[in-house]
Amino acid sequence: MKKYKVGIIGATGMVGQRFATILENHPWFEVVVLAASPRSAGKKYKDALGSKWVMDTPVPASMADMIVKDATADVEKIASMVDFVFCAVDMKKDEIKALEERYAKAECPVVSNNSAHRGTPDVPMIVPELNADHVKVIPAQRKRLGTKRGFIAVKSNCSLQSYVPALFPLSKFGVEDVLVCTYQAISGAGKTFDTWPEMVDNVIPYIGGEEEKSEQEPLKIWGKVEGDKIVNAASPRFTAQCLRVPVSNGHMGAVFVRFKNKPSKEEILETWKDFKGRAQELQLPSAPKQFLNYFTEDNMPQTKLQRNLEGGMAISIGRLREDTQYDYKFVCLSHNTLRGAAGGAVLMAELLCAEGYMD
Repeated sequence: MKKYKVGIIGATGMVGQRFATILENHPWFEVVVLAASPRSAGKKYKDALGSKWVMDTPVPASMADMIVKDATADVEKIASMVDFVFCAVDMKKDEIKALEERYAKAECPVVSNNSAHRGTPDVPMIVPELNADHVKVIPAQRKRLGTKRGFIAVKSNCSLQSYVPALFPLSKFGVEDVLVCTYQAISGAGKTFDTWPEMVDNVIPYIGGEEEKSEQEPLKIWGKVEGDKIVNAASPRFTAQCLRVPVSNGHMGAVFVRFKNKPSKEEILETWKDFKGRAQELQLPSAPKQFLNYFTEDNMPQTKLQRNLEGGMAISIGRLREDTQYDYKFVCLSHNTLRGAAGGAVLMAELLCAEGYMD
């Protein structure tokens, strides 16, 4: 695999920092451009960050002295320097939509962590193990944009990464109704305990926009490419509650599910154990070898113990049991800034490269 030159747009934010750490020694991708807001532009990356660096590892040495470019003013310059960009900007939704389209129309593919284009019918929202075939909509998007190389692909909301991977393989049993409560880490809001002391010893039972995303976005993942767009699935039916909990990293979901054809517990466990997706078939660098991991202990998975499983890219599941109102209930866990954000986007970029969309 050739080395692709990549840029990080929104490099100073928490997800941008996570991109930097993941890409520091990536076998396929070399970071050659960092971009952020006008107030960071023109500074060395380490100086633009100042005290804002929140990762456990130091600022990557290969990026520390890079001069940060202006994410909005330097679009054409950045596009000329890279094969594609990762985007994790903190802007208004309509501004993000416009910016990502500018990069795409400059013939620079965009792999986005932002939510702005998740509802755009010809923009694939990919979890590489689940709906890799949605890449087939990209030629239709290019036609709409008038581009040869440029396009936008997005990853789904971070909260989905815990429970949707556990449910999707069970589709063969006819997943009909899902109730999920998510318990989400503060890094999902771009915060640490130092910057958000109100979260210490506290739970906030509301995360703006999160419940709507948790109920609607799975239907796009379950959807099908039809003609020039992705048509959302009509089912399963989802209802969600999302709570912010005093945890640094890791989103947990408590799931209740009803099936058209109720499987046995053994059938569910066997499905999870055997499930592999396109990411595993292609042996992508960031793909976990065992995507879904079931823990038999009653008190597992635990956020602190399992969030970093397989580099934070695997899903942990536990407590599968029959329910008095639904058919089954279980809990699941994912790392929200690795699998849920930057890591999931890097894995999607690997898929797009392997399938020839970045050439």
